[in-house]
Amino acid sequence: MASPSNPLVEHCLELFAPLGPVRVRRMFGGWGFYADDLFFALIAFDRLYLKADAGSRDRFAAAGGEPFVYEGQGKTVTMSYWTVPAEAMESPALMHPWARLAVAAALAARAAKPARRPRGPSAAIDAAAVAAAGSVGRVRRRHRCPARSRSATRAPPIR
Repeated sequence: MASPSNPLVEHCLELFAPLGPVRVRRMFGGWGFYADDLFFALIAFDRLYLKADAGSRDRFAAAGGEPFVYEGQGKTVTMSYWTVPAEAMESPALMHPWARLAVAAALAARAAKPARRPRGPSAAIDAAAVAAAGSVGRVRRRHRCPARSRSATRAPPIR
């Protein structure tokens, strides 16, 4: 990962050090932070926001946090990311409990999403074949017709 040139990003990376390896990506004019491929924090408009859920939102609000709000398509949109208390920005030890709440919220959000369907040849199982197999347990894979393959529609090479 290239080192970010933003002092706030570098400071936040230091604050998140107790979480283990954290990577940062530039996105939407701000920065996104990932721990174990979980998007748990962002910097937008020079402010740090951490992921929150129904269980942690009240803790962020009680500590004086503010939600990430933006204008989109003519309406105000409130995201599930909240600012942290000012003292949490002072040391990794003070940030750690807030960062753990954010990672837990990101894990819960990932678990709530439906599983993605795998892609590729192993995913090309005919649903009708699955239904027809019933309890037999035999499923045949769909095969593409060679006449309809991409290579069959290309012109032969000029020699």
